[in-house]
Amino acid sequence: MASHPADARQQTWSAGTYDTHARFVSDLAGGVVEWLALKPGERILDLGCGDGVLTAELKAAGADVTGVDSSPDFVASCKAKGLDARLMDGQSLTFSHEFDAVFSNAALHWMTNAEGVVQGVSRALKPGGRFVAEFGGHGNVAAIVTAMQAVGRRRGGDLSLAHPWYFPAPDVYQALLEKNGFAVRRIALIPRPVVLKTGIEGWLMLFRKPFFQQYENQAENALAEAIELLRPALCDANGKWTADYVRLRVEAVKS
Repeated sequence: MASHPADARQQTWSAGTYDTHARFVSDLAGGVVEWLALKPGERILDLGCGDGVLTAELKAAGADVTGVDSSPDFVASCKAKGLDARLMDGQSLTFSHEFDAVFSNAALHWMTNAEGVVQGVSRALKPGGRFVAEFGGHGNVAAIVTAMQAVGRRRGGDLSLAHPWYFPAPDVYQALLEKNGFAVRRIALIPRPVVLKTGIEGWLMLFRKPFFQQYENQAENALAEAIELLRPALCDANGKWTADYVRLRVEAVKS
């Protein structure tokens, strides 16, 4: 995390830490990859490609794939894998009618300008191109958000740091797509409880470090409070933690 105070509130990524605490993100992507149903030789944009694990799988399946991400560390990780990866804000894509499909897994909920994303995807696609994505849907990590907001209220913190995401309901997202020239083929809200192999503390410090950092020398105490609030809902008698994930999966075609 950068030391400048203005940066402390921003989510940052380390490819190594992500691999340790969040490898399940790409491991559980089989369903959305199946919906993509890519054909060898297709030009694919992987939007929010992360550390490139899925991007490499798409390439190995025969796609001509380009990845984009706003994290320099993730882009460097992709390039180290021999992938075409570019540093770019997914809310301001600069491609024009280049891709047969735009694919995204577990990234769009970080891009709160959802209409900007959809408009950029539309511009990037060839006529008749498809948009296949999976990301956090309505109700995703609801218990985790509620626990952090409770800590924030008790400590007088910035509650927006407890919920920096965009988690739409299916009808809301379908309406957004249709407004911007897409025909939705299928859309589904999918509950997906995820066992956290490294526990809830690792998850919280990977995905919501800025929330706890705002408390400075009380950060560890705030983290401990959140964990105890979550224990009855997300931790079983054997000490196994499970995150309350709910995913939105969609396939849409550019009209």
